[in-house]
Amino acid sequence: MRQPIDRYSFDDNVDYHYGKFPPEQLDYQRLFSAMGDAREALARYDQTLQALHNSDILLTSLRGQEAVVSSRMEGTISTVDEVFRYEADHEDGAPTEARRDTVEVALYGSALRRAQSSMRDGHPLSEFLIKSAHRHLLSFGRGANKDPGEYKKEQNYIGDDRRREVSFTPISPEQLQPAMERLINFANGDEFPPLLSIALSHVEFEALHPFNDGNGRIGRMIITLSLWSKGLIAEPHFYISAFLEEEKDQYIERMRQVSLSGDWTGWCEFFLIALTEQAKRNLETAKAISQLYEDMKTVFRDTTNSQWAMTAQDYIFKNPVFRNNRFTGRSGIPTSTAIRISRALAEAGLLVELESASGQRAALYAFEPLIRLVRT
Repeated sequence: MRQPIDRYSFDDNVDYHYGKFPPEQLDYQRLFSAMGDAREALARYDQTLQALHNSDILLTSLRGQEAVVSSRMEGTISTVDEVFRYEADHEDGAPTEARRDTVEVALYGSALRRAQSSMRDGHPLSEFLIKSAHRHLLSFGRGANKDPGEYKKEQNYIGDDRRREVSFTPISPEQLQPAMERLINFANGDEFPPLLSIALSHVEFEALHPFNDGNGRIGRMIITLSLWSKGLIAEPHFYISAFLEEEKDQYIERMRQVSLSGDWTGWCEFFLIALTEQAKRNLETAKAISQLYEDMKTVFRDTTNSQWAMTAQDYIFKNPVFRNNRFTGRSGIPTSTAIRISRALAEAGLLVELESASGQRAALYAFEPLIRLVRT
């Protein structure tokens, strides 16, 4: 929340729960069934991804969807189409006229990929990794002047700017550093069952609100990384923001109740339900993309009449919006064949031409059947 704060109402404010993390106990009897449901739903989703001959065909679309929704929860509005279009040019360093919001959303996906790569290389979840992700996330746009990669130095607040109301006061900057150290040690430990450890770590991170901006996006990113690091999913490709956005009022209130009334169990129950329901939704999306991929095998083969049909299909599923020069230069298909294939797919209506070729600028294509499945 922006400063100054002196004219805001604190009538409904809740202060951070000093000295009460982690909780001494939880009601395991109340949580047992929800934990089982969440584990089962996550396992079904994870097994579906592992069964694919190439899970990468899902990841660009799912990650793009998550970037849009998670950013939208913080007031940054863009679309999957805009993000894919921006990324099609940005990787080449080509000039772009993308809106600021679109670039900020794309940076979320990029920060997540960087964090995943770092952990894949053996680096644990740490303050350094979190700060690095935050620095990249806020490297452009409205957050660029809000100390990217640095903890807050002044007290921040959570609330409603329009109504000028403060609903939560996070931990003070003076007590943040030891609290973050305690949180990281807890998140990497085994004091609680893995799902509950992730639930408690998330609410604590949001309650600490360690940065001046971007806390929500980083906090939801950590959920994915934690599920992966604790072995609950085989790859870091589970995204939860859609459910949390739909249940945003309950999401916020459940977190407030942790500090207001010590209801850690109620928070954990809500979080487990969120994991379960989002796993089911992610599974349906994954199945739909997988089915589209299977259906397109014959279509691509018949349309292109080429031994490179599968290679072309894999490239396009990983890059649903692309410049034609990228396809011809990076797909691994001989250039002359790639040119013929993209022309055939466009003439058949499988690719929509977003921009015609002009001068040295290649045509921009979109694979609409896939994008349609992940629009939010």
